[in-house]
Amino acid sequence: MEIFNTDTGLPVLLRALHVLAGVTWIGLLYYFNVVQVPSFAAYGDEGKARNISIDKLARRALWWFRWSSIVTLVLGLFIIGATKDYMKDFMSASSADTVAHDAVIFVGMILGITMAANVWMVIWKNQKVVLANAANVLGGGEADAGAPAAGRRALLASRQNFIFSFSMLWFMIGAAHLYNGAFDGVDAGKAWTFVIICAVIAAILEVNCLGKLGGTAATNKLLWPYESHKNAMITGGVLFVVLYVLSEILLKA
Repeated sequence: MEIFNTDTGLPVLLRALHVLAGVTWIGLLYYFNVVQVPSFAAYGDEGKARNISIDKLARRALWWFRWSSIVTLVLGLFIIGATKDYMKDFMSASSADTVAHDAVIFVGMILGITMAANVWMVIWKNQKVVLANAANVLGGGEADAGAPAAGRRALLASRQNFIFSFSMLWFMIGAAHLYNGAFDGVDAGKAWTFVIICAVIAAILEVNCLGKLGGTAATNKLLWPYESHKNAMITGGVLFVVLYVLSEILLKA
């Protein structure tokens, strides 16, 4: 069967599964940021209805969310391994016609890996505290005083993922459908400059969402991008425009 042909079919199958897992992951990311968080806020911090929703709804959604993120990441790595010569002359001067493609897919990878790390190392780590608190309160126990702070840390990382997702999706899709055609003959040095600038911008935003530039309190003005899903949409749009303009400047021959 052609679908299992290791030179052609298998990479296509892996890409299809990668996209399917990614749709699940990013779809739930958007659900959390645009639907669930604003809706749960109406319940108040310790309302019974809110705790029931966290325990029953959010728990299930978070299961699919975290596992779809890791499946997306693993399948992406499998694609690299299964695609013949995928890394051959990657972002090299000897392969000028694919340098732009390599640069943008690299940036997409950086953003995607950072987002997956946020899911497992920040969001899920802190949401476990929130879930345990909801179950405990529903069972008649005392509320965990640390749960609101844990929820806040998870929210900041989730909103950062929301912001990253616009550019990540653009560069992942654009690698195959734009940057490998209209951007041929790119200088490898400029491509590496593009990747480094994008990585630095992403690193600054990531450090900020972790509260390393002034804490996680709402009084920290640097956290404006995360205080509402509307702010996150604006920030994500601005980030996309900045990175796209950089690609136009540095990835055109």
